[in-house]
Amino acid sequence: MSTAQASLSNKNRRSGVMAALMGLGMLALGFAAVPLYDVFCRVTGYGGTTQRADAAQAATVQSTSQVMSVRFDSNVNAALPWSFKPEQAVDHVTVGARDMAIFIATNNSDQPVVGTATFNVTPLLAGQYFNKVQCFCFSEQVLQPGQTVRMPVLYYVDPAIMDDPETKDIKEITLSYTFYRSIDQQALDEGTGDS
Repeated sequence: MSTAQASLSNKNRRSGVMAALMGLGMLALGFAAVPLYDVFCRVTGYGGTTQRADAAQAATVQSTSQVMSVRFDSNVNAALPWSFKPEQAVDHVTVGARDMAIFIATNNSDQPVVGTATFNVTPLLAGQYFNKVQCFCFSEQVLQPGQTVRMPVLYYVDPAIMDDPETKDIKEITLSYTFYRSIDQQALDEGTGDS
């Protein structure tokens, strides 16, 4: 092999290694994109993503005299044999004060079913000020055949919503949930003691 051929072979090998490393880097970014996007949405409230607050955080929030309507919306994917609805369609809450909404879910099938809820808030800009302290949406729910459960959501609207020029005129927030059948049966196994 001549010197020119060896040099070309080394260049090709380096190019191949660089292309493989770039491919692996792109694959890693693809896997990291979902959790990074989730963190971004939670921090900014982008896309109507609500915030999470613990009880200690919620206790430090001062309530105001402003009242806002919170509308509750419920949906069920066709693959999930449940009925799901809010106990009360609209609540009038004091901004900054903790409040509770109750949703009622019933398994209409003859077998245990695991469901998972997704959620969002509209208007989308209000998501960064809508704080959930406790919510069924943070875990999979197992319902036995014919079982009906009451699912609480403890939340508050951050008073900072009144100081933001883009949200200060919002008078109503809609909290929407959609339940889907979970493909992960681990919660079902744990719920029935078969693990």
